[in-house]
Amino acid sequence: MVVDFEVTRTPSYTVASILKIGPYREDNLRSEFEELVSWAKKNRLRTGKWIMYEHDGPNSRRPGNQRRWEACLEIRGKAKAEGRIRIKKLPAQAVAHVVFNPNVVSSRIIYHGLGDWIWWRLKYKDFKRAGPTREVYDGDPWTNTKAWSKVDVQVLVEK
Repeated sequence: MVVDFEVTRTPSYTVASILKIGPYREDNLRSEFEELVSWAKKNRLRTGKWIMYEHDGPNSRRPGNQRRWEACLEIRGKAKAEGRIRIKKLPAQAVAHVVFNPNVVSSRIIYHGLGDWIWWRLKYKDFKRAGPTREVYDGDPWTNTKAWSKVDVQVLVEK
């Protein structure tokens, strides 16, 4: 399996999202995605990509290792915000990204390698700014093995 980093431009997405503040957990954002999927079914909306944002990195200054996470479910059709669910548009953006299968290559290696690769690109001024990080899936990564096997880790970059 070949794994390589590249810079590309993503399309814009209209998403329903839920923000969560807390420490990292193995099943992070799972209950938030379940709530989003239930809401989308209730409102008869077609869904697409599953996007998991980590807005604060591990060096955030929030007390008790608290970080901001966001579950974003791409929706197609008109929808209104309800309760803690917000509707927003993620603009088309440049990203440094890598697609890999976590069952074949360790995610720790991918994140470390991508982080170092971006650090050097920042140092040599190929990028002005980088962050936050997000994972993009084509479906439910907890129940869909095909979606899980093609995780797209993206870091937003500004050239």
